[in-house]
Amino acid sequence: MTDHAPAFTPTDDLAAAFQIEGWPVRGRIVRMGDAIDTILSAHDYPEPVAALLGEACALAALVGSALKFEGRLIVQAQGDGPVRYVVADYDTNGSMRGYCRYDADQVTEASTGFVRPGARALLGQGVFVMTLDRGPDFERTQGITPIEGESLSLAAEHYFEQSEQIPTKVHLAVGQVTTDAGTRWRSGGALIQLIAGDEARGSTEDVWDRTRALFHTLADDELIDPTVPPETLLFRLFHEDGVRLEDAHALKAHCRCSPDRIQSVLGSFTEAERAEMVEPDGMIHVTCEYCATVYALDPEAVAAQ
Repeated sequence: MTDHAPAFTPTDDLAAAFQIEGWPVRGRIVRMGDAIDTILSAHDYPEPVAALLGEACALAALVGSALKFEGRLIVQAQGDGPVRYVVADYDTNGSMRGYCRYDADQVTEASTGFVRPGARALLGQGVFVMTLDRGPDFERTQGITPIEGESLSLAAEHYFEQSEQIPTKVHLAVGQVTTDAGTRWRSGGALIQLIAGDEARGSTEDVWDRTRALFHTLADDELIDPTVPPETLLFRLFHEDGVRLEDAHALKAHCRCSPDRIQSVLGSFTEAERAEMVEPDGMIHVTCEYCATVYALDPEAVAAQ
């Protein structure tokens, strides 16, 4: 690397790997602008709930973009707190969607006295789950751990420690940023993992300690700043040792709902149950819980499928 960070064109809505030259450490970085704003703006979430969902989406992209097969990674957490359920769904083509189910009054109560309540305050006692879906020809694989710590980052670190025995550090950030284009949601995430040592590398403990110390200097506002490209951000952290960005994936908000899918679901109900769903205009109205798109379907068309 040169002595000064080169000028890069700002890039957004991407997940990418990075490598520190000669270090037994692998990392990934995620930056989300339009994609996360589309997901969070689809619902009138309270600010703490939107932030929690934004973190889940960033985490799903961090982990999912490293998959070497076609499929989906689903990150979810559920508990007995004000937020009953948060889920982020990453498809290996870069499509993302997410959703939160919550009690608004309880969220308001939990937010009293906090700048922003964390995952533990919102989710309460519960579980953190990662699910790999490789399609209909394979069984889903799932890892479940208790929610540990006060943040979704800590829950993810605990998951990797317990499920995969990989030393991992995760940093997630979500916030609203105002530019000439207006105020919009942004999210970002970074992850580092220690690669197992071997005879050639020798002990990795000192290198891991140094990497964690540098990683700890990463600030939330840096992760979501639209004027700081990911290459520049990584250069700030690891410029003394050399770092390169590689294997970038574009991210986009995309829901898999469609009239055909909704009609298929309605077809699983009995005729009597569907009759109770018919509204005064003679149609059955269904709202997608992910993207909030409202579908109006003819009951006769559903019955005839």
